[in-house]
Amino acid sequence: MSICLNLPINSVSFGQTSALILKELFKRKSDVILFPIGNQIDLSTQNLNKEFLDWLNLSLQDNDVKYSRNNKIFKLWHLNGSLESLAKEQVLFSFYELDEPTPTEINIIKNNHKVLFSSEYTCDIFKNAGCSNVEYVPLAFDKYNFLNTNKKYIEDRITFNLVGKLEKRKNHKKVIQSWLKKYGNNRKYFLQCAIYNPFVKAQDQQQLINSVLEGKDYFNISFLNFMENNALYNDYLNSADIIIGMSGGEGWGLPEFHSVALGKQAVILNAHAYKSWANKDNSILVEPSGKIEAYDNMFFNKGQKFNQGNIYTFDADDFIDGCEKAIKKVESNKINKNGLKLQDEFSADKLVDNILKHYA
Repeated sequence: MSICLNLPINSVSFGQTSALILKELFKRKSDVILFPIGNQIDLSTQNLNKEFLDWLNLSLQDNDVKYSRNNKIFKLWHLNGSLESLAKEQVLFSFYELDEPTPTEINIIKNNHKVLFSSEYTCDIFKNAGCSNVEYVPLAFDKYNFLNTNKKYIEDRITFNLVGKLEKRKNHKKVIQSWLKKYGNNRKYFLQCAIYNPFVKAQDQQQLINSVLEGKDYFNISFLNFMENNALYNDYLNSADIIIGMSGGEGWGLPEFHSVALGKQAVILNAHAYKSWANKDNSILVEPSGKIEAYDNMFFNKGQKFNQGNIYTFDADDFIDGCEKAIKKVESNKINKNGLKLQDEFSADKLVDNILKHYA
């Protein structure tokens, strides 16, 4: 029996998850019928072989002849846009970062056969809102794209990485300003920011960065451009000693997760989806100090039918205390061995097994 998929094939996190699922299904020699969302395919970030591409092309052939709406379909997409379906029964895998489900979002979930979230926190929110068809399915370590490079990077400093698209939800401004107040222009420490947002104009993005720096110059912080492929991003993750994960709301936190799974020390906010994989054994946990509204007049607008509610925030002193603890671990030459265990605990095999269990 064919597995019917409706997936985004692109260069952002949704597309990365789709590619991982497809690679695992290819490894299993699964018979797949694939409908790319938007009828677009962009695999430019991926390192692919001919056999996989041949299999992928086969999954796209004659779909309008082979497919029946009586087949169940698995869709990976935002809640906004998932009321529509190619099948009578759709299993939706989605991500949600806030805490106040709207009537529209609740109705979309109830009109899907089943909805999977990679956050136990999110599942609880929607169950409390009356949705009985939501299930937790954790994401996975992408063994096809991320691995230890065994390269020697700059050794006379401790390097922090900050990740995720530049926006209010990620708490980037507070993280950077807190870090610079403590470590700015100290040659022992460096902060690498891979926070390029492809959905924001370059000029607006630069203005946001300028507002964070408040007109001051620092030699120990850098802002990196968009990385065109996963090989470059893997190198970036490997180049740091400590990953910072202080986002106020996540569906999982893929870059932070992959960094910890590669053995990096981590300073992680003990909240939302982070709690599904970060714990006191593999991360320095920072307790949230409360919540603030998520609205930024860009991605989250008050009074809309989607994305309403709050994100977590933190106390700057607690964050810096976490950084100090992580620095001590690096100085003692400790590899995050408990972090490495995440590769097996959250494997691609288990992700696809979970998806197929709910798809059946």
